[in-house]
Amino acid sequence: MSDDTVNSQITDAVTQTNVKVVAESPSQAIASLYQVVSHATGLAVQNATQNQQAMNQISTAVVSKGVQQIMDIKG
Repeated sequence: MSDDTVNSQITDAVTQTNVKVVAESPSQAIASLYQVVSHATGLAVQNATQNQQAMNQISTAVVSKGVQQIMDIKG
């Protein structure tokens, strides 16, 4: 019958690797979460800026039309 025992150094190396992976996973998850939240916040700020610029363009057109109508009443 063959010897089915595994060298203890091999089992220790595998165990230490597993412990390292399990120990690092929470910090990896939090770092990933921070990156996702930062990216989402950046996109939100870009969207807000774009919306503000679009509203400024619309408001300029509205003011111009309003001034034109006022001038038409006097003229």
